[in-house]
Amino acid sequence: MKRIDELSVNSIRILSADAIQKANSGHPGLPLGCAAIGYELWANHMKHNPADPKWANRDRFVLSGGHGSMLLYSLLHLFGYGLTKEDLMNFRQWGAKTAGHPEYGHTVGVEATTGPLGQGMAMAVGMAMAEAHLASTFNREGFPVVDHYTYVLGGDGCMMEGISSEAFSLAGTLGLSKLIVLYDSNRISIEGSTDLAFRENVQERMASFGFQTITVEDGNDLAAIGAAIEAAKADTTRPSFITIRTEIGYGCPAKQGTASAHGEPLGEENVKALRENLQWPYDEAFFVPDEVYRNYADIASEKAKAEDEWKKMFEAYTVQYPDMAALWNRYHDADDAKKLWDDAEFWAEQEKAEATRSLSGKTINVLAGKLPNLFGGSADLAPSNKTNMKDGGDFAKENYAGRNIHFGIREQAMAAIGNGLMLHGGLKAYVSTFFVFSDYCKPMMRLSALMGLPLTYVYTHDSIGVGEDGPTHEPIEQLAGLRAMPNLNVFRPCDATETQAAWYSAMTSTSTPTALVLSRQNLAPMPGSSKEALKGGYIIDDCAGTPDAILLASGSEVGCAVEAKKILEAEGKKIRVVSMPCTELFDSQSAEYKESVLPNAVRRRVAVEALSSFGWGNYVGLDGKTVTIDHFGASAPGKVLFEKFGFTAEHVAETVRSLF
Repeated sequence: MKRIDELSVNSIRILSADAIQKANSGHPGLPLGCAAIGYELWANHMKHNPADPKWANRDRFVLSGGHGSMLLYSLLHLFGYGLTKEDLMNFRQWGAKTAGHPEYGHTVGVEATTGPLGQGMAMAVGMAMAEAHLASTFNREGFPVVDHYTYVLGGDGCMMEGISSEAFSLAGTLGLSKLIVLYDSNRISIEGSTDLAFRENVQERMASFGFQTITVEDGNDLAAIGAAIEAAKADTTRPSFITIRTEIGYGCPAKQGTASAHGEPLGEENVKALRENLQWPYDEAFFVPDEVYRNYADIASEKAKAEDEWKKMFEAYTVQYPDMAALWNRYHDADDAKKLWDDAEFWAEQEKAEATRSLSGKTINVLAGKLPNLFGGSADLAPSNKTNMKDGGDFAKENYAGRNIHFGIREQAMAAIGNGLMLHGGLKAYVSTFFVFSDYCKPMMRLSALMGLPLTYVYTHDSIGVGEDGPTHEPIEQLAGLRAMPNLNVFRPCDATETQAAWYSAMTSTSTPTALVLSRQNLAPMPGSSKEALKGGYIIDDCAGTPDAILLASGSEVGCAVEAKKILEAEGKKIRVVSMPCTELFDSQSAEYKESVLPNAVRRRVAVEALSSFGWGNYVGLDGKTVTIDHFGASAPGKVLFEKFGFTAEHVAETVRSLF
């Protein structure tokens, strides 16, 4: 290894150890063990430009082992991405750009928020799928305008998590040759040797998924690491999995190769010993010699040339293929979907009673003709979820141009892959399954919300209306759980207009994911439903003057509330019905608007929803009541369950009467 390369690698180690020690918090093991991997990849193989971190054709790098964030922060600092030495010194402190785990949108150069192990692996698969789909759409002979790799670095923990197997099984099936996985195999987890719980042959598993597998015996051998990366690139039919044997906490005599190197500062004496063992001649914390900074700057300058060449090619591409250039601009135009506001076809009237899942399916097919970058699918449930784009074709190894993704029965990986699709850029992605299985998706949904990714989740079979499949398939608490998540819009529409409004909100959102919660059973079109649904809650059926009571409902129960209103009006009571398809959007409205819909003076309120009562207290208050379900369902026809569990107009009317 050249002296300058050795100094450059050790700079990563020293900066990481110093930052973690100063914070008295962090994970030094991965940065020390993987410093050579990071340097070799970023310096000699990865296509990136620190001067333009969002360049569309850059290679993507995901640190799936997000606990090792100081590896990434050190690379970003040394390569000139804008992280200063002061940022490193403020690692894990209030307001710092260097959070404990990498956060997308918070720190320039971070491609994905990582930390929950395995999710970064799956998001990388999504990025590679996006690259393949966009390349098949835009590339022309002599014009590879989309041509880049996705690299992901993770360790034993990422490989133990089931989500990585789900995602890699799909990646192998799809033959995503632009995906390169770097496996930090240090054989240590928090409790000790991985032999305690993890003795499988990981490479054989990955080979069975359809990956090329490569082994590097010495994680400090830059030449061997580089040769492995180039061998991975040379395989154009399979994704590649590179096992790199590393030593956790490398360079620290008392910690190297031990579990204690994983998740705690080395300690002052051990940091000093690290310097001595690495023959690092500088005692000053956070000190990097000028020759190292010059080396990184020279590399970064060379990296910029790749973008310059791409820009020249793209300029020629726009001249030769002006229609494709215009399409490219649409794919990358965040406001393109706003044109749907005045589109009569999109807002087509509902002609008969239909399930909102079917109405959503019709909307998806309208969207497919108007938003060319719509891309998504289901976890093996497209016929039930109604998510298939009829003329979209199937995304497959043989046809990356297909727009319908078949995720297989892999809900966890599906949600994370959806995040990866959105992180890549250029696509409007959706994923889908039964609503009760949103439990499988929730950790990845949480990252969608945390990263501000407008990914759309299509959840069907939204209540006890599932019927005969019984309590295992009937969601109860799921809606309240999703509503509790910050920065997630949860829509449960009552008819076509509200379903269209939900899709409009999802497609025009720039920083909030959306969950559409849709019925299995048919719902009649509701007089009074309108684009006001975009306010989250609105008056769908009113009375003259001040109401005596207010009924609030969502989805299939809006119709039940309207029928109850008729019963009560016949008794001389004035009733207002409020449709509440999205509580999050309603809560964001002005105080004046909320007062106009739910006047504080009207205390008699009843919420009707065939799911948990949790959360409705915010709207019915101490004086109100709910017609909800706070126990598991049963196996019977859906219509019978609604009657048995009290979701009838007469029972709702009786509940209102009890307030007088």
